Amino acid sequence: MKTAAKARIPEEQIARFADMFTAMGTEPRLRIMRLLLSAHPDGMVVSDVGAELKIPASTLSHHLEKLKNEDLVSVRREGTYLRYSANTEALQELLGFLYAECCTRNRAIEPQAIITLCP
Repeated sequence: MKTAAKARIPEEQIARFADMFTAMGTEPRLRIMRLLLSAHPDGMVVSDVGAELKIPASTLSHHLEKLKNEDLVSVRREGTYLRYSANTEALQELLGFLYAECCTRNRAIEPQAIITLCP
């Protein structure tokens, strides 16, 4: 029986994933990501995000900019409004990075356990 060879992940890719985790590593930003994921694929205008999470506009702008800089959210202008959406492709890459180690190579977590977490 052949064993799968470990895929080599470039250091710059690992650094990118670390930056993404850092960007989500504060309570307000994690709440923003969860809210934007719940509004996927349409996203939400900034004022609705602020109202839902009770985050002042200036603080919210700072958090959204940090998430945007790490490609975790995308933004589009709609007239005078900015609409933010979760970048599910980037999140899928990030989760795939973790999944590859924990659930495929060494089976630290059985894949079925991950699937059951995502109803």
